[in-house]
Amino acid sequence: MSAAKVKEEYSESAGGVGGEETEADTQKMTGQSQVYTATRDTLFPKKITHTRTHALSLEWVFGMNPALPAYTLQDHDQLVVLYAGAHVGVIYNHTSNSQHILQGHCGPISCMCVSEDRRWIATADQGLKSTVMIWDSYSGIPVHTLFDCHPEGGIVAMAFSEDTKHLVTLGAEGVQCVCIWDWTNETDKPVWFTELNPEHGLQDYIIFNPNDSTQLLSSSESQVLFYSRAEGSLQYSTLEPKKLFSKTSQTVELASGSFSQSVFHWREPQILTATAAGSIVVWNLEDSAANQSLCVRTKVVALQEDPITALTITDSCIVTGDTQGCIRFYDEAFLLLTWYNELNLDAIVSISFSKECTEGYLEDCSLEAKPLMISRVFETERQIQCVTFDPQGLYLAVGFGSGAVHILNASTLQSDPEECFHHTDDSIHHITFSLDSKYLATADAGKAVTVFRLQTNKDSSPRWVYMGRYRSHYKPITDLLFGVHLDSTQCRLLSLGMDRRLVEYDLENSDVNKLLILSSERIEQSAVPTCMTWYPLLTEELFLLVASDQHKMKLFNSTTKMCRKTVCGPTYGSPVQKTLVLPRSEEPEVNSYYLTYITEDKVGLQILPLDGNPYKSNALICHPSGVSTFACSYDGLFVFTAGRSDCTVLSWEISINALEAAAALGGKDLVPFYTLLEGGRDGRFYREMEDFFYYCQIRHQGTDSMERRQVSTRIPLSEVPSLMRALAYFPTEQEIEDMQNEVKFSKYAETGKYVTDIDLEEFIKLYVNHRPVFSISSNELVEAFDILGARDNTGQPVLQRNELLKLLQARGEHMTEEEVGECFTTLLGLDEEEQEEKAGGGGGEQSEHDIYKSDSGESEYSLECAIPDEISLETFTGHILGFPSSAKQSGRSSPPE
Repeated sequence: MSAAKVKEEYSESAGGVGGEETEADTQKMTGQSQVYTATRDTLFPKKITHTRTHALSLEWVFGMNPALPAYTLQDHDQLVVLYAGAHVGVIYNHTSNSQHILQGHCGPISCMCVSEDRRWIATADQGLKSTVMIWDSYSGIPVHTLFDCHPEGGIVAMAFSEDTKHLVTLGAEGVQCVCIWDWTNETDKPVWFTELNPEHGLQDYIIFNPNDSTQLLSSSESQVLFYSRAEGSLQYSTLEPKKLFSKTSQTVELASGSFSQSVFHWREPQILTATAAGSIVVWNLEDSAANQSLCVRTKVVALQEDPITALTITDSCIVTGDTQGCIRFYDEAFLLLTWYNELNLDAIVSISFSKECTEGYLEDCSLEAKPLMISRVFETERQIQCVTFDPQGLYLAVGFGSGAVHILNASTLQSDPEECFHHTDDSIHHITFSLDSKYLATADAGKAVTVFRLQTNKDSSPRWVYMGRYRSHYKPITDLLFGVHLDSTQCRLLSLGMDRRLVEYDLENSDVNKLLILSSERIEQSAVPTCMTWYPLLTEELFLLVASDQHKMKLFNSTTKMCRKTVCGPTYGSPVQKTLVLPRSEEPEVNSYYLTYITEDKVGLQILPLDGNPYKSNALICHPSGVSTFACSYDGLFVFTAGRSDCTVLSWEISINALEAAAALGGKDLVPFYTLLEGGRDGRFYREMEDFFYYCQIRHQGTDSMERRQVSTRIPLSEVPSLMRALAYFPTEQEIEDMQNEVKFSKYAETGKYVTDIDLEEFIKLYVNHRPVFSISSNELVEAFDILGARDNTGQPVLQRNELLKLLQARGEHMTEEEVGECFTTLLGLDEEEQEEKAGGGGGEQSEHDIYKSDSGESEYSLECAIPDEISLETFTGHILGFPSSAKQSGRSSPPE
């Protein structure tokens, strides 16, 4: 439905601002748009029925963005308010305790406004592409969207005109732009706009004159600008604050940065500006003109001592809010009418009044406040970093930025002084209880794990004691996890670090002040693990699920720590940051397990078991500015996400049926995996894969064999590495071992036998899951040369030939001299005759071992001639690897700073 049609229908039905529909009108327009037929009661029906069509649906928003204003939409029969949280707008009905959530933005909401009659809502986000969405507040339906309004910086403020026909947006660019849009017409360009001089400071507030829509004002902390439309253009002038006069005609000098909000007077041609000094500046606009600078002699009215932080006009009254949470009403002569100073509020950010009629109002409109939960202030500690309840709900553990750990009574929030521990000055980042509530473990910024144990004595009540702190990692710890041994009830504790090590602690043999390590395994080569969780018992083995920054998920045998399966994880922008297995449903028809996870800014669901099928995963944006953590409800029906800086917690309702339906639409068996191959099932790449697969059978039987060929649908595992390389995926030796172990032990727990061969379908799954999700970028090559190389006389990073050859033999998976020689012979296209010619035609037979002899001091006759002493990035990628120059690809002409 077009915005023009919306405006036309709205004007006809409302008869102007604030009009009401009649029953005859509703009947006449049967079958018309939902926006036209909507009333104030449409958004919150008495009987609500939900049909969930998405795997995750935003069900409730806890908290709000404190930097943005809140607006009253209704307060007659129902109290309805509007506010923003994260990337959504929230219409909250206090009367029915229900929410309608305005979803549509991908970035955090930066500003919003409402029309004078509260029928229309405009919201804007910030990010690479700023978007403005206009909503019908009666139905909650978006009626118009403006894309890329201020692409260079987003939108910092906006407002509707009095007749709601126009919308003004104020950009946050380096050179700010003010745009006026006729949103009721299908247009993607503003009807008026102007750019502001940066000398005026960052303007962050703008409104229309309610008496004249051709006039506007904007303000910053130090400057007020007045706008007018004249001769088809938008012009502005500055209101100079240098010489201001009080009522006593005394000159008043205002401190820089003292302005807060400004409003137009409801009758006089004046602008009122609130200041941090508790006064009001009155600007007289009778003789104003739209010049570049306008010096107006006006007056300052001192109202109060506290700084004024909010200013608005309602019913011929001037209303102010200040830093002490006090709200005051003044008449036109600035005489105090009434005030509210016992609200126990923080500084007032905004004030909003309903525009409904006053007939039939309740005598008492105050809200009944329900008593909070018990609270406690920690005055001696620095910033709470993490909290957790124990599984039985008896204790609440709190980790502080000071390194302290307090174990509180979950009912009273009080603690025994002996159970307030401070064994490190490093900030606590992770804290968790064991499943039996007998152990508590923390991980801190010092890369160490600390363990506490609940000690029980017959003669005294249980108390927590310190067992020890172990610096088990040399890089930050990413996760901390308790578990139970598969064949016993003995508690286990594992930590995972960015050093790629998985450490298990020996809790059974540890004692007070004696924390022991059971094992420490390196589980990754280049990927950095981000989180871990216990995989459900879908087989007879117990696995540990570990996600990494390379968008992979791996299953490790919980005892041997052997990698038993590798699959592609969700690829929704950023890697998985944390995972949880949902509690299994009690419904008999639901048999599957499900995994929930968060990335940098998204929350998602995954169907188990993991197999790499992309259609079994679903995710959506939850906190555009970053999600810090999440949790699921005890019944697995809801997921809760907490934002980092947006001050909100979001509740997401899970629909397993919608998730399963989406997976079913992706196809069965191997169909979803064909989509991951270039060209799909009918493409050239798949045909080449088939050819290589069956060639491996011939190669295994011997290419020179004259015997009758044994045709089979399977190839031995020994051929898998060669087949992977033929498809341009070059796995490391560790990756080859992981692939072979994955197939070899795939059925061992059930049959007790190894699998020694693989068919084409199994190979396709193995290939798409093990190959890198993203290829190496030119920036990564540039970064590698910056780290490993030295600067030449032009400032470019270069590697010495001898240094490169030594690195290949000493770093990563070590290569032998023979392997180095063979690789360079192949890459450079050298054969034995060319080697002899380049060596000066010397006689005698040479072996591959003689190609490279740098350490022994003998001549490197082939590599000396083929590779220069200094290897630049262009030489390495172009001459040796045969790729286009990475420096040219990345557009770089100079080394990084």
